[in-house]
This record gives sequence, structure tokens and C-alpha cells, in this order.
Amino acid sequence: MIEQYIPIFLVLAFAITFGVVTVFSSEIFGPKRPTSEKLSTYESGMKPIGTTTERISIKYYMVAMLFIIFDLEVIFVYPWAVQFRSLYNEFGMFAFYSMLVFLIVFEIGYLYAYKKGGFNWD
Repeated sequence: MIEQYIPIFLVLAFAITFGVVTVFSSEIFGPKRPTSEKLSTYESGMKPIGTTTERISIKYYMVAMLFIIFDLEVIFVYPWAVQFRSLYNEFGMFAFYSMLVFLIVFEIGYLYAYKKGGFNWD
């Protein structure tokens, strides 16, 4: 039984070894000539302004949350819609109701973002 998993373990060991060797090879073979300019903080070619503990506007998080909600919705709803006929034949209305509950949960996320002003782009 365990013999069937040996190829998977070999591929996994090779992938981990390749990743570790690749990461550490730049440390071993890479040039090491640090200067004050190279060690300085880089922020899009400008000198950094402010501290790292500044508060970020809630709109930044709202945009991120809206992206995640939309992305997850598309990832799950599109394949469901493509396979709906076969799902309906196999599971009946349960396939529809389960997706309805899923969409209601995501709509609650959209309503929360709307209430917090996530759709105001000014």
C-alpha cells in the first residue's frame, strides 16, 4: 500500500530540495557589496515619509475585501452554473438551495462593505 505513494514522496522531496537550493544559492553565489544606498529603505524611488505605525484608511481594507468577495464568488459560482444541469439531475433542488445559502452569505459581505462606504470611490 505504501509503495504506491513512493513516487509522490519523491516528487515532494525533489520540489522541497529544489526550492531550498534555489533560495540559498543566491546567498552563496551572489555578490556581497553592501553600500549605504543599497541598505536604505526603498519606497518607489522616494524617501520614506512617516512611521510604520500610521493608521491606514478603512477604504483600503474595503477594496481588498470587495476584491476577495468578488473573486471567491466568481470562482465558485461559474463552475456551479456550468454544471448546474448535471447537479440538478443528481441532487435535485439541494444543489440550488446550497448555492443560494452561499450567495446569501456573500451578499451579507457586500452589504457590510456598502454600509462601511466601500463603494464610495471619492
